[in-house]
Amino acid sequence: MKKILLFLMMTAMAVPTMADTTKPAESAENENVYVLMELLGSSLKMIKEDYVEDVSYKTMVEKALNGVLTAQDPHSGFLNKDEMDDMNTQTKGEFGGVGMEVSSENNFVRVVSPIDDTPAFRAGIQAGDYITHIDGTSVVGLSLNEAVKRLRGEPKTKVKIKISRKNKEPFEVTLTRDIIKVDPVKFEAKGNIGYIRVLTFSEKTTAELHRAIKEIKEKIGKDLIGFVLDIRNNPGGLLDQAVGVADTFLAQGEIVSTRSRKPEETLRFSAKSEDMTDGLPLVVMINEGSASASEIVAGALQDHKRAVIVGLKSFGKGSVQTIREIPGFGAIKITTARYFTPSGNSIQAKGITPDVEIPRAELKELPKITGWGEGDLDGALSAEVGKKAKDTTEFVPEEKTDDTKKDEKTDYQLDRALDILRAMSVMAAQKE
Repeated sequence: MKKILLFLMMTAMAVPTMADTTKPAESAENENVYVLMELLGSSLKMIKEDYVEDVSYKTMVEKALNGVLTAQDPHSGFLNKDEMDDMNTQTKGEFGGVGMEVSSENNFVRVVSPIDDTPAFRAGIQAGDYITHIDGTSVVGLSLNEAVKRLRGEPKTKVKIKISRKNKEPFEVTLTRDIIKVDPVKFEAKGNIGYIRVLTFSEKTTAELHRAIKEIKEKIGKDLIGFVLDIRNNPGGLLDQAVGVADTFLAQGEIVSTRSRKPEETLRFSAKSEDMTDGLPLVVMINEGSASASEIVAGALQDHKRAVIVGLKSFGKGSVQTIREIPGFGAIKITTARYFTPSGNSIQAKGITPDVEIPRAELKELPKITGWGEGDLDGALSAEVGKKAKDTTEFVPEEKTDDTKKDEKTDYQLDRALDILRAMSVMAAQKE
């Protein structure tokens, strides 16, 4: 009981006394705080003495703190020491689990985005899916941290989740847990275009992005016409890495600002280095799984007209969480500010609207029609004066397809992004 009393006393000491303020309303509120703290202390004592099962004071206080924080918004919460360690590990780019970023919504766990090449991604989990049950137990009543803890576990063990998806009957998926190693950046040359996929904003993202750009430049050389930056299904990460990624493509100007309740605490982050891509055409791909840091990058490049943003409207997570450590107990993750794009637009609950909307789609190639054109008409003139065109009409039967051979899947959104970049390159060349 001593630890609890010490905690309550420390909390009360942090509250300003009536002598600290001259405002009657604040004085009344401060006076009520002491009464409320007594209520909390006596309630914990009653729970300890009368609850049907024994509950430790430590557990009760942790859950009480988490309840207060999660009641404010789905991104705030209390982290115990183990959860703090998990979070620190995740920002380093390697952690155990099934590979998806989740949030809390409507008492369920909502998938923000699956991470590429993870059990969740391979099982077809989609951004926007709701997880209603974990191993047969409803998630209703669980905090987000508790739900995440149940999803994680030893590699090679299984976890069964029930999914609710729009326009589809609820279904179950069994995932095999694995060590999730996220390479923050993947890249390749697609002809004369540099394609860069940023999966997460962890500690090494900006450095890996710079390496990708350098290697693409070396591989393609003078034929390089531009870049496609793919941040679809990127759930975000570290703010400094979002600033670093945007700075990579900007020579000057504001990237993002964070604004709290106090105007004097507004922070602004601006570009400091040169554009590593030398102003080459840039297309940025987003979708509803692009959140937080991804939206900062997309918003900055869109506002500065540095890139054409394509795909689907982003998630809309535009709030800042600050981790404040409580020595010996863990930390609280508390929402302290909102993100704003350079033009002053809030990302929160609005997201980034693409310049060109590109839906998900599957393409089916139709058979070629041969023997149909001006030159195939009877008596048509040829390109040479005084001559008739040769009869080139030829019947070509439709090629039979092997039903056992599956067509290779294509990424319709990426194909359209590459087309847009090629068009941008042509326009840029015409202006020179």
